[in-house]
Amino acid sequence: MPRSAARNPALVTPEQFRQHAAAEENSNPGSYNLVPVVREVLSDLDTPLSVYLKLADAPHTYLLESVEGGERFGRYSIIGLPAARTVAFRGHSMEVREHGRVVESREVADPFAEVEALRASYSVPKLEGLPGFTGGLVGWFGFECIGYIEPRLAGGDKRDELGTPDIYLMLSEELAVFDNLKGRLYLIVHADPRQPGSWDAAQARLDALVDKLRQPGSYPAPLSRDVLDESHFVSGFTREGFIEAVEKSKEYIRAGDVFQVVLSQRLSVPFNARPVDVYRALRALNPSPYMYFLDTGEVQVVGSSPEILVRQQDGEVTVRPIAGTRPRGATPAEDRVLRLLERVRD
Repeated sequence: MPRSAARNPALVTPEQFRQHAAAEENSNPGSYNLVPVVREVLSDLDTPLSVYLKLADAPHTYLLESVEGGERFGRYSIIGLPAARTVAFRGHSMEVREHGRVVESREVADPFAEVEALRASYSVPKLEGLPGFTGGLVGWFGFECIGYIEPRLAGGDKRDELGTPDIYLMLSEELAVFDNLKGRLYLIVHADPRQPGSWDAAQARLDALVDKLRQPGSYPAPLSRDVLDESHFVSGFTREGFIEAVEKSKEYIRAGDVFQVVLSQRLSVPFNARPVDVYRALRALNPSPYMYFLDTGEVQVVGSSPEILVRQQDGEVTVRPIAGTRPRGATPAEDRVLRLLERVRD
């Protein structure tokens, strides 16, 4: 738990906040309609997971954690506090909720364009000393989004057994950020500089969050081995159906329609613990630089990755495919040399 908390004037001062408000009122270029108000907190006895359990153990929250840390990759761990506003797309149906209540529901022609319009509607300054992400849209884009790009792949006869949205996004305006390199914790509350009293309201909210951090944690009991029975796993494939899918994939490859196929299957099992317990177990068994836990209230997503898949930042795209690949040689002989170098025994 934190022993002290101090406001950091190097981030956003009241005067700077008022300047943002004046710029917005005068419609000046570069004005902002949301400004992150930040509090640096000494939290040397906390972890990202313990802070999540204290501040954000509720629907419409998330935890993006870097267990192994490092300066270049996975330096920051980010805890998203309950989001008031969420946006979901199922096919071309868009639904917006505020505090769990539907405030907008309509059909849209291009869900990606709607997401971009939502993103562009917020202008937020970037503060030095904080990660590139200090709030915004957090969620998922599902496999079925390919139908927005390739219309011939839309629809089909695949059953939607779970009924999860194709796109689900939370507007994250309150969060906590761990700097794992420097050992610091920042609490961030976004405030609208156009609203009277928004600075004081943000400071009061930060005071309340610091008070919650100071409270002793009410942590879950140790995980029991009987939370699930592995013999009860149910697959979405039968053995015969899987073999048939393999043969069909080979036909597509021979026809030149695809060059790679990934046959996936959903495994389900009764589970009698909290979803965050799955994340806790994964965190202990497979600590990785990129781990995530998303809680929508109805659906929880848990995952772990050794590296990013794709990142776009400042006009530059970084792609790091996890699949086993290696550079090709200029000639078949060089290919054979590269294959030989991969064989430790040789």
